[in-house]
Amino acid sequence: MKFKHGIVLGSFLMASVLACSGPKGESGNPKIGFAVFKYDNTFMSGVRRAVDKAAQGKAVVLTQDSQDQQAVQNDLVDNFLTQGVDALIINPVDRTAAAVLIQKAKAQDVPVVFINREPEEADIASWDRVYYVGARAADSGTMSVEILLDYFKQNPSADLNGDGMIQYVVLTGEPGHQDAVLRTKAYIDTFAASKANGGMGGQELMSDTAMWDRARAQEKMAAMLTSYPDRIEAVLANNDDMALGAIEALKQAGYFGKDGKFMPVVGIDATAPGLDAVENGTLLGTVLNDAASQGTDALNIAVALSNGTDPAAAIAVPLTSADGQSAGRYVWVPYQKVTRENYRNFMNK
Repeated sequence: MKFKHGIVLGSFLMASVLACSGPKGESGNPKIGFAVFKYDNTFMSGVRRAVDKAAQGKAVVLTQDSQDQQAVQNDLVDNFLTQGVDALIINPVDRTAAAVLIQKAKAQDVPVVFINREPEEADIASWDRVYYVGARAADSGTMSVEILLDYFKQNPSADLNGDGMIQYVVLTGEPGHQDAVLRTKAYIDTFAASKANGGMGGQELMSDTAMWDRARAQEKMAAMLTSYPDRIEAVLANNDDMALGAIEALKQAGYFGKDGKFMPVVGIDATAPGLDAVENGTLLGTVLNDAASQGTDALNIAVALSNGTDPAAAIAVPLTSADGQSAGRYVWVPYQKVTRENYRNFMNK
């Protein structure tokens, strides 16, 4: 059996044979289909671990890789529904394609919990059995700049040209992804607010997409160093993988060596490799995007919906609306700054 796009379903069918034998499986626990946008994404690997851990003893989770292709994810959802799952957790490849996935699930009355990539508000509102678990992307951008501003306040010599502005470059996630857009906009807004209040401002020298990828970020950072020799004072990256790629390029350019040449780099996610880089002093800071809480909350909501119980009672934070001001079907997991001073508090996350 193959997807209509030619991709073999082998691993999916194996999981189905082992775990799917009826509406709730042999254990009597609900079956949850979990479609991940891409398996080798570091942050989503953390979410997958959290979902698996939270599911122990209360759900059978069938997790599949969408391979960063929306067509593949659509087919995965079709097959989950054919296998009789009780709920879906979807990390969408393309958040604007959520309506199609919701229609598929609604036709079989299977509730959907979207995670990490926020669909359009109208799509969430289209059915009362659709939920979203994630974090407010703009907050992570604000916190990233605040980490930089604190560093420059404590280290005035980091302002290489003494102009009271931080000349920085940006490595962004994929174009159009709401996290990439909102985080990058928040960088600009936070620098502007700082300058308006008598603090340091910021000047973006260059921005380029590295698609959340470490190797691409290393290439982009090397090009930026060539384009702006001795002018870049800081690097902001939309996630830790890209921040670590930038650090590799900086190392090749003579930074982080025995002579003490340093470039402040700030990432987002507080992944395990990111925390290691904070510990060894190459990554100035990061912002915890709480994969453990997001995965746990998504699984618990999916189980509650499968069992016909109240999702609000299954999680530790309140369900709110999209704007966070009233009851609804959104879970907003807060970000937290991570620096050299507190990174140990997050090592087990």
